[in-house]
Amino acid sequence: MAPSSVVVTIEKANGLSVVEVNDSSSSAFTDKQKSGNAKAFTWVLLLKAHRALACIPWFGKTIFNTFASVKKRIAYSNINDEEPKYRGKLYRFIKIFLAVSVAALLIEILAYLNQWHLSLVHPDEVQNLVQWSYMAWQDFRVDYIAPVIEMLSKFCIVLFMIQSVDRFVLGLGCFWIKFKKIKPEVVGEPYDVEDAYSFPLVLVQIPMRNEKEVYAQSIAAACQLDWPKDRILIQVLDDSDDDILALLIRNEVAGWKEKGVNIVYRHRLIRTGYKAGNLKSAMACDYVKDYEFVAIFDADFQPYPDFLQHTIPHFKGNPELGLVQTRWAFVNKDENLLTRLQNINLCFHFEVEQQVNGMFLNFFGFNGTAGVWRINALEDSGGWLERTTVEDMDIAVRAHLKGWKFIYLNDVKVLCELPESYEAYKKQQHRWHSGPMQLFRLCLRDILKSKISSWKKANLIFLFFLLRKLILPFYSFTLFCIILPLTMFIPEAVLPPWVICYVPIVMSIINILPSPKSFPFLMPYLLFENTMSVTKFQAMVSGLFQLGSAYEWVVTKKLGRSSESDLLALAERELKSLNEEKIQRRLSESGLDKMVDKLKEQEEEESTPLVMKKKNRIYRKELALAFLLLTAAGRSFLSAHGIHFYYLLFQGLSFLVVGLDLIGEQVS
Repeated sequence: MAPSSVVVTIEKANGLSVVEVNDSSSSAFTDKQKSGNAKAFTWVLLLKAHRALACIPWFGKTIFNTFASVKKRIAYSNINDEEPKYRGKLYRFIKIFLAVSVAALLIEILAYLNQWHLSLVHPDEVQNLVQWSYMAWQDFRVDYIAPVIEMLSKFCIVLFMIQSVDRFVLGLGCFWIKFKKIKPEVVGEPYDVEDAYSFPLVLVQIPMRNEKEVYAQSIAAACQLDWPKDRILIQVLDDSDDDILALLIRNEVAGWKEKGVNIVYRHRLIRTGYKAGNLKSAMACDYVKDYEFVAIFDADFQPYPDFLQHTIPHFKGNPELGLVQTRWAFVNKDENLLTRLQNINLCFHFEVEQQVNGMFLNFFGFNGTAGVWRINALEDSGGWLERTTVEDMDIAVRAHLKGWKFIYLNDVKVLCELPESYEAYKKQQHRWHSGPMQLFRLCLRDILKSKISSWKKANLIFLFFLLRKLILPFYSFTLFCIILPLTMFIPEAVLPPWVICYVPIVMSIINILPSPKSFPFLMPYLLFENTMSVTKFQAMVSGLFQLGSAYEWVVTKKLGRSSESDLLALAERELKSLNEEKIQRRLSESGLDKMVDKLKEQEEEESTPLVMKKKNRIYRKELALAFLLLTAAGRSFLSAHGIHFYYLLFQGLSFLVVGLDLIGEQVS
């Protein structure tokens, strides 16, 4: 056998054979294999290149459409579109800051192009007035401006770290709950299904106002709750100022009442106090005193039929329990980027904040819906008050001061909608962040005088109100939207990279853990949260100092998205069609059928004008901040700041996207 031969052994059933392959043929085979691999690799590269090139027209078309939308939006924009409360003094301050920053950037570009290093130049060697002025500005900012900015930045950094520690501790608490599998347990025996009178009397309230898109599905979901029919009463509390819509809701209630559901319709003539006034009026009915518990659902909330079966039993054998709150689940969380980012925030709120505070403190802010109250707890706490726009948080704080305990059920979910447009989301966030500051002013004295323990008072004042409702929007806006751009023009005051990058990323990861499928949106979430800080900051200031916009209560726009509960209502709708003739007869007798036909005709006639009236807006405050941050990014680029430049660039682009209303629902 030649020393360079290769032996290949092939096993067969009938014996063994040995095949010799000499070195030359082996080399040819190897070359042929290499040639085949090279061709295959080339085809793979060509295929990938083809796919990449195919993306170029799509990318170009996307950019073209975006610029076309922006151009059209600017052309049709009206300075009166945006409410005055969203501009005001803060908007003027940002514009002045932007003008000064642009002027400073032009000076810095001039200094950069002329290679001025005036810190190394003796004053006697200054060549002209411009250089002398620039040197005087450098000395002034070093001696007077930089120390002030550094002091303010250190103060904000301390607040930032305190808030980050709070988030981290909440995350550890949530991990401990998951690790130990801790959850509220029902005390005592379950209710006897064969004895309907063993079930307590439950009142279900559905407050609504002009909820044209969702009133039918919310009423249907409440009417299908699994509870003995003679032990439950559903109140539809309608504050609509549209007479035709009010008659439609009344007709919907009448239809369910004909099916044997114990349901009543209430329509206020004097609509004072917004939602709090509506609930207060309903609780004043004489028959309410016979009921032990009240479940509250906003108009877009659709509970599952077993909702009461999972919540009411927790009150049994627990006389100190005043509230059982359940989690929200969103039917449109994947509708667009805005709803995805909202879902991240609210998942952390429910999964971490509500669950940890409910488990270890027996207290959290009532969410205003998807919860069950013991009526005695409401009455003992003073009932619904109309003094703030966060009536839910108000009643929760007063109940806590009276010693009532709360339970949060993370496993019980109620379907609802997220705002899909930036306009609706911005108005919602304004109310959610101005209301707590109103409430803090009103109840601080009551907290200090209450008989609860000192650590509970400290939790209410420093954690619940100050840290999470005041400090968070304050440092977010001041540190990342004001101080950071300033440090680009005052390089003597420097923000370290861990403040603007590493810690925020870690905190964002903690926030996103309850919704792990949202990890691809980590960076958009971080940028968007900082973008929303300007709205939250202005809302916080308006609530704290009782400015005019603090007391505006705007109903969040709903679209009536289809959901799983619609499937449950399908059988009921089919039964309803069987009774259509009887219902139509009742409508004809009351004259409502003519009004319904009139409404349909009006909708058909005005369908086109309605679409034309609905449009995306331009938000000038966000646009001003976008140009401010991009100007600071230009100054950072000249100084080669690295991570500061990238943060300012992407944060500026984030403000630009929001300012042009390119996030959320887009209207043609």
